[in-house]
Amino acid sequence: MAPAGPGGGPDSAWRSPWFLGWIGLVVVVVVVNATMITLAFVTNPGLVVDDYYERGRDVERSLTTRRAEAPGWTMSLDTPADVAAKTPTMVRFYVVDSVGQPVRPDQVTYYAYRPSDPSADFSLPMVEEAPGRYAAEVTFALSGLWDTLVAAQTGGQEIAFDQRIGVADH
Repeated sequence: MAPAGPGGGPDSAWRSPWFLGWIGLVVVVVVVNATMITLAFVTNPGLVVDDYYERGRDVERSLTTRRAEAPGWTMSLDTPADVAAKTPTMVRFYVVDSVGQPVRPDQVTYYAYRPSDPSADFSLPMVEEAPGRYAAEVTFALSGLWDTLVAAQTGGQEIAFDQRIGVADH
């Protein structure tokens, strides 16, 4: 009896279900990895800052400076829970001093940052409705997570209050 050729004999590894299972598993892993690498390149949000090193060095200094210069204000941002994209929403900012009296900063600005798409970022001036209460009508262009920040400027000093919100589809 002549020896069997490649892949042809009854004792060939190519006929073993265990060998075929291992080959199938390796093929699945390679395909999944190739898909993930392709998706990583295609959906890159571009979250790279040109001066990342300098900004990182300044974080601790700015936090320490803010704590030392903070006037002891209590601030809150009232954002409705049902914020929807492309729908005007009224947001309100409240600020009082350490004894509970309303504060009247020189200027209050509302900033909205989209972590995954900086081209959608915007800012709006807030209008004083009453002493210590400021409002702005905001329309978010996209749904998803947004980092919001209200900056109150008084006497050359800027005090900021931040909040992360979720914006639903309209």
